[in-house]
Amino acid sequence: MEPVVELRGIVKVYPDGVRALDGVSLRLYPGRVHAVLGENGAGKTTLMRILYGEIKPTRGELLLDGRPARFRGTRDAIRRGIAMIYQHPRLVPTLTVWENVLLYFASAGVPEGEAEERLEEARRITGFDVPLDARVEDLPLGARQRAEILRSIAAGARVLILDEPTTNLTPQEFEGLARAIEGAKREGLAVAYITHRLPEVKAIADLVTVLRRGRVVASELDPRGASEEELARLMVGELPPRPSRSRGGPGDRVVLSIEGLRARGRMEVFVERLEVREGEVLGLAGVEGNGQEELVGAIVGYTPRLSGRVVVLGRVNPTPREYYRAGAAYIPGDRSKALVLHFSVAENLAFLRYAHEGPALLTFSRLARLYREVAGEYGIVAESPWAPAGSLSGGNQQKLLAASQLHMRPRFLLAVNPTRGLDVATTRYVRGLIARLADEGAGVMLVSSDLDEIIELSDRVAVISRGRITGILPAGKATPERIGLLMGGAA
Repeated sequence: MEPVVELRGIVKVYPDGVRALDGVSLRLYPGRVHAVLGENGAGKTTLMRILYGEIKPTRGELLLDGRPARFRGTRDAIRRGIAMIYQHPRLVPTLTVWENVLLYFASAGVPEGEAEERLEEARRITGFDVPLDARVEDLPLGARQRAEILRSIAAGARVLILDEPTTNLTPQEFEGLARAIEGAKREGLAVAYITHRLPEVKAIADLVTVLRRGRVVASELDPRGASEEELARLMVGELPPRPSRSRGGPGDRVVLSIEGLRARGRMEVFVERLEVREGEVLGLAGVEGNGQEELVGAIVGYTPRLSGRVVVLGRVNPTPREYYRAGAAYIPGDRSKALVLHFSVAENLAFLRYAHEGPALLTFSRLARLYREVAGEYGIVAESPWAPAGSLSGGNQQKLLAASQLHMRPRFLLAVNPTRGLDVATTRYVRGLIARLADEGAGVMLVSSDLDEIIELSDRVAVISRGRITGILPAGKATPERIGLLMGGAA
């Protein structure tokens, strides 16, 4: 079988000297899913952005249908049948799905008059149904992703690049994505699947290529012939041990108490009673968009509380400043809203740290010392303390955010999807830090869309659906099936 696309000897060296890719080759075949694995910063997304025409390689060759091709930009790639779906949807949020489709069709050179017929065919292929008249900003992340996949296939994509496609999906939504990919394969599309989640690779991939530090360490493997542990070792070498909890039981002190709380953001949330004790991890599970954001905001103090009260380490209805000064920490779900990406790594560490401690005189020597202390303990890889935070890989940005909070040894931690988008080694590492924090006596509220993470770390699991807590399960009874029922609203 001849590949639709072939990348040969791709090298990418950035102006600052960072070699992101070093002679990488990859082939994508019609009707096949080719998974590209690698730790954070291995070069996976860089390789795909080159294929998509978003960035140019330093050296190397791109073949399309066996012939040399060169894309001047993403519009050129789209018109040649290459589509890329990023882990964070790139739709215009203030426009409707239909308006976004028409914008994309204009880039692809598809006549507007063919839009409805093409979308209907894409629906048949994928099984997706997205309300075309809905504004994108009103849709959950999973629906936005479905809209992007629909419009790409409708516009005539022959190669579909999925970059960490399940980052924002529930297990049920992953099943829908897997069915859509099967439909795309039957139509002869070539699929590049970038992920850290090894069970997904085993479930849907036909071929696997593994990158490590910008180089290919394994090419076109059959995933059925390798275990998840073997794939993980190819990605990162030695793996950290799986996190373990001593589970000595919660202490007497309540570090978070919620009573009769009513809060409103995009939806209204009501929590009659919920508490976290010292030494305990309370997991909060639910389909995204069911009130987690509003509940988290009400705890930290940036979402209006309409009634009831939140007590964090003795502070009643704290403001964000009071929340931090009480000795609490917060890892938000969207690191782009917590990090100032054009500021240096050291500056970001200082900003996040001094939210807890208050203003301080920041000299270059203090910043450098803080960076060395935190980066050394938490394994943050950056070119220097003065490198922009935006130059770090997604995994190192997440490490930076988590380290800034965990380094303070808080007495209460609110962590939202703390390992989202991280490779298997970094995921184990961050989960181990959270487990250690709880074992040292801190209370933790873990809000996560990853049920494996919830079950692995939690002493109790609360489930939220449509802004209400539908059940609280002890660890021994918190099975995926039971949690799934409560996520659907079953009491």
